[in-house]
Amino acid sequence: MSTDTPFDRATPPLPDPSAAYWQAAAATYDDEPDHGLGDPAVRAAWAARLRAWLPAAPGDVLDLGCGTGSLALLATEQGHRVTGVDRSPAMLARARTKLAGRPATFVVGDAAQPPVGERRFDAVLVRHVLWALPDPSAALHHWAALLAPGGRLVLVEGRWGESAPMGLTAAELTALTAPLASRTELIPLSGDPTLWGREVSDERYAVVAHVAARRGA
Repeated sequence: MSTDTPFDRATPPLPDPSAAYWQAAAATYDDEPDHGLGDPAVRAAWAARLRAWLPAAPGDVLDLGCGTGSLALLATEQGHRVTGVDRSPAMLARARTKLAGRPATFVVGDAAQPPVGERRFDAVLVRHVLWALPDPSAALHHWAALLAPGGRLVLVEGRWGESAPMGLTAAELTALTAPLASRTELIPLSGDPTLWGREVSDERYAVVAHVAARRGA
């Protein structure tokens, strides 16, 4: 049985205008190999990465900008309990279907200020979201405050495009996490085409920032 709370099942608030694109994209979002993880090889590659990045023991994972829940599904298969937050109700409707019967709750909300109250998590998982937020540093500080002692931020990011590049470089993100982390791991991902379903030439990576103590929001 799903662990969705009555709040989760209630009629969600209407998304703000910045969410309109994601509302429209929900129907085809999983068509991308690294979104839907429909290819067994791509799915296995992401599962192996998550197993290395998330805590070994089952714990509570906050998946921000969770989309249709593909990474959340992998996390539950590895024994974790997941709370997913996304500003698109259409994305979350697909995530709820995908994770029906699993220990997962999905809530409409802003990834920068997720509506999780006083809950604390063993890991905060964020893929390709931080770069698009208006204040990445403030978001990181808030996310660190949502971690239980010894928790970690798992951030998958990149820098895409040539004529008008978008995103965060690995150097930029490691600098942003440095004040928060007792230990940081930088994992290059561009050289693993299986993750993306194709060869890529831009900068893609993950940062795992281990936060030793709870910090104020």
